[in-house]
Amino acid sequence: MSGKLAPRVACFATQGSGHGDEVRIRELLADLDPELLPFDRGRRLGSSAGLLGRILRRRPDLVVMEGTGIGGGLALIAARLLAGVPYVVSSGDAVGPYIGLGHPWAAPLAGLYERLLCRFSAGFIGWSPYLVGRALTFGAPRAMTAAGWSHPVGGLDRAARRRALGIPADAVVFGLVGSLRWNDAVGYCYGLELVRAALAAERADLRVLVVGDGSGLPRLRELAARSAGRVILTGRVPKEEVGSHLAALDVASLPQSVDRVGSFRYTTKISEYLGAGLPVVTGEIPLAYDLDDGWLWRLPGAAPWDPHYLTALADLMRSVTAEELATRRAAVPRDLPAFDRTRQRRAVAEFVTDLLGGG
Repeated sequence: MSGKLAPRVACFATQGSGHGDEVRIRELLADLDPELLPFDRGRRLGSSAGLLGRILRRRPDLVVMEGTGIGGGLALIAARLLAGVPYVVSSGDAVGPYIGLGHPWAAPLAGLYERLLCRFSAGFIGWSPYLVGRALTFGAPRAMTAAGWSHPVGGLDRAARRRALGIPADAVVFGLVGSLRWNDAVGYCYGLELVRAALAAERADLRVLVVGDGSGLPRLRELAARSAGRVILTGRVPKEEVGSHLAALDVASLPQSVDRVGSFRYTTKISEYLGAGLPVVTGEIPLAYDLDDGWLWRLPGAAPWDPHYLTALADLMRSVTAEELATRRAAVPRDLPAFDRTRQRRAVAEFVTDLLGGG
C-alpha cells in the first residue's frame, strides 16, 4: 500500500452495536482503521434504511458485514445495485439450513437470500473453510477463512474455582460455556446432552459444569435437580471469570449436529477451549477430523440430542480415566495458526486491499 491512499472501509454487525460480532469484525479490520456503522437489531427495518442511507452518502470503498441478518444484507445489496458500493460478508453459519432448523417453511427463502448475498458480494470471509467453499459455490467471487481466536482472561486458578463451585479436587468434570437458547424445533439447548448423559452415567466422582444463560436454563435446572448435586449450572458469569471456569474443566463439550448447520461450523468456543488446554468431545463433524491430533473424542449420532450420541457420551463419562484425560490434554495444540489473531488480522487486511486493487 506504499504511496497509495488507504482504502476507506466501513463495517457493522447484524447482531447489533456492542455485540461480540461487532468486536470481532472491528478487530479483524483493525489494520485498516474501519469506520464502525451503527446497527440496531431491535429495529431491523429502520436500521436497514438508515444503514443504506449512510452508505449512499459516505460512499466507502468497501463495506464489511459481520453476520447475515436480512436487514443488513438487503441494505448492502441495494447499495451495490444503486451505487456500485462493494461489500464483503463475514459469517459463521450456513443461512438457509440454520433458518430452516427453526422455521422449515422459511428455508427456501433463506436459501435464496443466502445465494443472492454471495452472488452480489465482492468477497466472503468464512469462520470455517467449509463455509468458504459454500460461499464460492453460491457465487462469491473471492473468499478466505478467519476462524476466530481466544481472548486472554484472568481469574482464579483451577483449584480455587473448583472450591468456589463445590467441585472435589479429584472429580472428573465435563462442561461447556455458551448461550443456552432453547430450540423448540428439536427440543434442545447447549448443555442438555451433558446433563442427560451425566444422569445416565451414574458415576460418583463425575461433575458437569454448564456456564451460560438463556431460555434453556430453566429446563436444564429442572433436569439437573435429579442429579444429586453432580450438575452445576452457574448462569451468566462475568467475562473476566470465564477463564477460571474453563480451568475447572477436564473435558469441554462442543455439541454440533452432523448436518448442513453443525457440519459447517467452527464455533467461537473451539479457540477458547484450545486456549485453556482442554480436550474436546464432539460429534463426527468435519472439524473433528481436520483438527484432531489426539485431543478429540468423536461420538456417533446425528446430533447431540440423538440417543446414539447421548449413549456414547454417557459411556465416555462412565469410563474415562485420569490417565486418558492426561494423554488427551497433553495432545492439545497450544498454537494452531488457524486461530492466531495477528495472522487473521493481517490476512483480512491483505484480502480487502487485494479486492480493491491495492495489492
